[in-house]
Amino acid sequence: MKTNFSFRYAANPADVKSYDTKKLRNEFLIQKLFTENSVNLVYSMYDRLIVGGAMPVNEKLTLETIPYLKSENFLDRREIGIINVSGPGEIHVDGEVFELDKKEALYIGKGVKDVIFVSKDNSDPALFYINSAPAHEKFPTKKVGKENAEVIQLGDENSANRRVLNKLIVNSIVQTNQLQMGLTELLPGNIWNTMPAHTHSRRMEAYFYFDLQEGHTISHFMGEPQETRHIFMQNHDAVLSPEWSIHSGAGTSNYSFIWGMAGENLDYGDMDVCAPNELR
Repeated sequence: MKTNFSFRYAANPADVKSYDTKKLRNEFLIQKLFTENSVNLVYSMYDRLIVGGAMPVNEKLTLETIPYLKSENFLDRREIGIINVSGPGEIHVDGEVFELDKKEALYIGKGVKDVIFVSKDNSDPALFYINSAPAHEKFPTKKVGKENAEVIQLGDENSANRRVLNKLIVNSIVQTNQLQMGLTELLPGNIWNTMPAHTHSRRMEAYFYFDLQEGHTISHFMGEPQETRHIFMQNHDAVLSPEWSIHSGAGTSNYSFIWGMAGENLDYGDMDVCAPNELR
């Protein structure tokens, strides 16, 4: 197996105004999260969130520490949320085995020593999407299947944003220090997500897009509400969203996406909404 890792600094919104397309993509877009028999990690200075992916095919993959953590084990001072976005798999947590089908989640708390990723079918490997944040307290490992999720119906056909929001790793379901994760599914014929757009200055966010049909694209909108930018994204791409930035998107077909948050609080409704006709 191989562990690949990289680092992203935080950006000042005044500086981002001058970014060209290449610079914008280099700073915020995360690609190639899934490569065979590898764990790929990006350490971000936005609330020190780590975004990553693990793709075990014919090997078991171990979650190894990386130099930025300066710790013996990855979870010595961290918690982690994992959502499977493909074939059936297993996650071994200090010897305990958790089976994860597609769109099921696992929370693992601070202090766990060994995390191992396994696919149950090499011809349809699991793809484990990862978010990890610093933790000051240890909470129990917990699996969250879709039957355990808090499900909310949002949007309507007239606005092309009818969608199903599944809260998976949130404080009403799982005890966490600061990490929150969930999964939103756009229904066929609907393309807009997170509209009206919003910011939340007390936490950052990361989006991961998947189940996008081949040949299609998503235009992800970011930036201050009065100074927006866009990034065209493909299936299995992720994007970092600073606390000062909106995070919204529209695709050329329907898709699903995972939202992950870390920061000051665990209040899901803590957001500052910007009306669609006020965006610039």
